[in-house]
Amino acid sequence: MTRDIIEINNFIVLIEQSNSSKTFIEKCGFKSNVIGIAFYGAGEVELNIIDENQKETFQNTKGTALSFFASANSTFEHTITPNNPMQSICIVSTIDNFKKLPLQEQEVYKKELGQLVNPQQNIVKGPSFGMNHHMQNAVSKIFETEFKGTTRMMFLRSQVTELLAHFFEELSTPKSHSIEDEDIRKVYQAKEIISKNMTRPPSLNELSKLIGLNSYKLKKNFKEVFGVPVFKHLQNERLIKAHSMLKEERVSIQEAAWEVGYESLSSFSNAFTKKFGYRPSRLSK
Repeated sequence: MTRDIIEINNFIVLIEQSNSSKTFIEKCGFKSNVIGIAFYGAGEVELNIIDENQKETFQNTKGTALSFFASANSTFEHTITPNNPMQSICIVSTIDNFKKLPLQEQEVYKKELGQLVNPQQNIVKGPSFGMNHHMQNAVSKIFETEFKGTTRMMFLRSQVTELLAHFFEELSTPKSHSIEDEDIRKVYQAKEIISKNMTRPPSLNELSKLIGLNSYKLKKNFKEVFGVPVFKHLQNERLIKAHSMLKEERVSIQEAAWEVGYESLSSFSNAFTKKFGYRPSRLSK
């Protein structure tokens, strides 16, 4: 587990990454009452928030945003599963710091997260939903940044502010129509199949059959839930994995391109540059 704890604009921000070959439980806590919003960039993770008289469980998967209130001395337990790297960004404010926020921002919290601002229990679950593509991009940028020192802090400050803005915008925007819970579950299943088979992904028709949803509904619902078409999401997943390989494993550009399903090196390089703003040679060995 690697964990950065920084303070940005009256918020405490925990940026965590972990990977393991076996299941383990990672614990942390706060000594003050906190309101928190968490964004999970990766990982099949179970989060338990526990105090003496209460326990609340969140079943998290990649792409989830959630919120909570936790009383002082509550314990946070992440169960990390084997070979399922976790990436999470947790933005918390103590009640004292919450009162130092600009009045307009306090009003946004009170309107959208009233049950957390005025909790009736020691632990309270707030809204939880799949991140839209704006949130996913902000999370990816935080874990992929090459900035150091002061410029890194400036960058993180901007991304944390962006994440919060998109979170509250999502809560406040009326939904013109809704998708049935079962269909949402199938869309998330499709997303998981894509992530596990990005080198040789199923066709749209094959994916539809695997999840039991016709191709029209799959395309329509996928874009509504995640903000991008199915195969634009696939491209993003491929490039994010390639970025990680080049940065962490120090493989060659050709190896990274092949691993994520690109046969053409020039196509891979152009797509990578368009997404990240620099060529893959910047990260290659």
